[in-house]
Amino acid sequence: MKKIKLVALIEAAFFAAIAMVLDLLPSITIAPAVTVSFSMVPIFILAFRWGLKVSFISGFLWGLLQLTTGNFYFLSIIQFLIEYFIAFAFIGVAGIFHPVIQKALQKGSKLSVSLWVVLAVFVGSLARYFWHFIAGVVFWGDYAPEGMSPVKYSLVMNGLAMLGSAVLCSIVLVLLSSASKRIIMKKGTSPIASERPVQ
Repeated sequence: MKKIKLVALIEAAFFAAIAMVLDLLPSITIAPAVTVSFSMVPIFILAFRWGLKVSFISGFLWGLLQLTTGNFYFLSIIQFLIEYFIAFAFIGVAGIFHPVIQKALQKGSKLSVSLWVVLAVFVGSLARYFWHFIAGVVFWGDYAPEGMSPVKYSLVMNGLAMLGSAVLCSIVLVLLSSASKRIIMKKGTSPIASERPVQ
């Protein structure tokens, strides 16, 4: 049990570092001040492999790593905590789908895996951007165009970013899971379909 926990924590740190590297790559701009990327993919992979707790830790570490790159916006302590530590950690909410994804993987059902993966990605993305939405209303409201309420401004900007990133991450993860299910399969398990009958 201790060995499994150690492996999970090592993967949490490793995948957080990968997410940070992906975050440094050029993003896709879909609207002024709205960009999307697939940098959440490593955290989602961890959520599917280990579940809620480990992916929460990894997301939190990814937010912490933003400090080392200077790739963050700081308006206040509360804003920073919400948008980096809390929001990034909440990507791990996708880990609630860990049991059903692992079960689908073991059964060898590609369609079922893909459907659960897409649902998990959208739930995890929504959980993250909920906090960005709150921060947008409270801390970024002054940047709203004249005549637009802070709530509507934050909803539109964060909604576009959430949908764009969720779609992009879903495509990448469905392709990865179809190409090699072991990428998101928990270590130590094997597909039922691949087991040979005892003769």
